[in-house]
Amino acid sequence: MSFLNLENKTYVVFGVANRKSVAYHVAETIEREGGDAIFVVRSEARREQLGKLLPGAEIFVCDVEYDDQIARVAAEIAVKHPVVHGIVHSIAFANYAEGFKPFHETKRADFLQAVSISCYSLMAIANAFKNTLDKNASVVTISISTTRMAAENYGYMAPVKAALDSSLCFLAKSFSAFSNVRFNAVCPGLLKTSASAGIPGYVDSYLFAEQTTLRKKALTTQESANAAVFLLSERSSGINAQGVVLDAGMSVNYFDKEMVRKAMRP
Repeated sequence: MSFLNLENKTYVVFGVANRKSVAYHVAETIEREGGDAIFVVRSEARREQLGKLLPGAEIFVCDVEYDDQIARVAAEIAVKHPVVHGIVHSIAFANYAEGFKPFHETKRADFLQAVSISCYSLMAIANAFKNTLDKNASVVTISISTTRMAAENYGYMAPVKAALDSSLCFLAKSFSAFSNVRFNAVCPGLLKTSASAGIPGYVDSYLFAEQTTLRKKALTTQESANAAVFLLSERSSGINAQGVVLDAGMSVNYFDKEMVRKAMRP
């Protein structure tokens, strides 16, 4: 038995887009540890793409903007897997089609859509799976290292992630009435993913963040996945309603002497 004890346990992974996705790395790590990863993607096109990457994988389709689809996929999975030991929620969306806008110009429809997909979906998924989840199951979402830094190009997604972080507490409390299901978040610093590539000016922010870490090396997607798999495992049984920050020390290093020197250079 491995330390994490994932053998012969079933985990539902929402949000794989491609090999660069956090969710992909999480699923890959689950499989390496002897667990069984089941995939849920947004569309048939995504199912076809993922099927080419992972021949033989169980892949379901669900657009989390629609409650009926969430209920359907939960029912479909329950037929094959009456007990699920964990859920990975790696879903986020913001409409940057019109490019960068000042925060105060955020459109109501865009903001509410982001909340629906990125935050409310976690609540809806947890509710749909509540009778399938093992009484000691773990639900892990992917958040961000801080929602208190006003990165202009990240825009309204930070407040949305703040809502996601708060929802963990309420879900953990709500589920505690009938189970020991835990809800936690992995909160990584800037990552090199396909999703982040769509954020205006992200590359510059990523390179700056890398130099601000204590080790002068950016966080990797695999490091984020490792933390998520730990939270899925029974070894993290004492952790509930928490966000585990992974930023390679960036949050304590804003006054790094080399960064200050560069900023003050005429």
